[in-house]
Amino acid sequence: MRTEGDSWDITTSVGSTALFVAAARALAGRDPAALAVDPFAEVFVRAAGPDWSAMLDDGAGAEILAESEFGRSFQEFQAARTRYFDDFVAAAIDAGIRQVVILAAGLDARAYRLHWPEDTVVYELDRPQVLEFKRETLAANGDKPLVDRREVAADLRENWPDALRERGFDPARPTAWLVEGLLIYLPADAQEQLFGTIDALSVPGSRVAVEQMDPLPEDAAAAIGEMPDETETGSNGQWTALIYNEPRSEVTAWLTAHHWRAERTDVPDYLRAHGRPVPNRDPREGLVPALVSLVTGIRA
Repeated sequence: MRTEGDSWDITTSVGSTALFVAAARALAGRDPAALAVDPFAEVFVRAAGPDWSAMLDDGAGAEILAESEFGRSFQEFQAARTRYFDDFVAAAIDAGIRQVVILAAGLDARAYRLHWPEDTVVYELDRPQVLEFKRETLAANGDKPLVDRREVAADLRENWPDALRERGFDPARPTAWLVEGLLIYLPADAQEQLFGTIDALSVPGSRVAVEQMDPLPEDAAAAIGEMPDETETGSNGQWTALIYNEPRSEVTAWLTAHHWRAERTDVPDYLRAHGRPVPNRDPREGLVPALVSLVTGIRA
């Protein structure tokens, strides 16, 4: 269970969810028609050790993501989410934004795999242990960022804006903010504070992309929590103990009320529009993606 001030590295608690998501991205990318391909996802999973690598290979470990209905639905969801945020970055760059902030960056490798104008700066904010794992893993693989990538070792529960400024962030310039795979790991009041801070640091023309999820129904949360973990990663049913499954502000409404032009897309609609399978609402199969929506806002 989460506790106030809790900590983690890449293989424990909230950090391990980044590896689980990377495994899903890696598997999804094997589909010739995948919505998104992240060549670094498998590199991260392999570097985390054999228990994680087992999720990508034939055998018991593969049952979680590769062979179950839950796993296939989760793969589609991760590919869709990745494509949505990739397209958001491209649109922000086309609009002239050259300052990008990735909050709770986890194993986001966009600084290594997207094409960037040479005057762009990408700030990746996360716990130091997570950033270190990513940096050292990709360096050992011979990979270098394709942009001015600046790590911001900070906890979102602390004074992260000052840490961001110390790395060169300029609040007077338009910014593209990525809030992917984050909100459910924050209490509702912390979400309010986060968006208040983003708003305060954003000049007109700034953009934000957000993933949000409706609370899991109580019976569904119980069903997911009872799902067995076939590997030592403990990253399947135990996930429900890491999130704050509570009511919170709907992001589109919040942004609109604070002078942002916002647009929401529900994940099932996004998948349908791209000709991909749409998840059902069975808690053991596709419920989680069915509760997720993706929001883009532009500061007026």
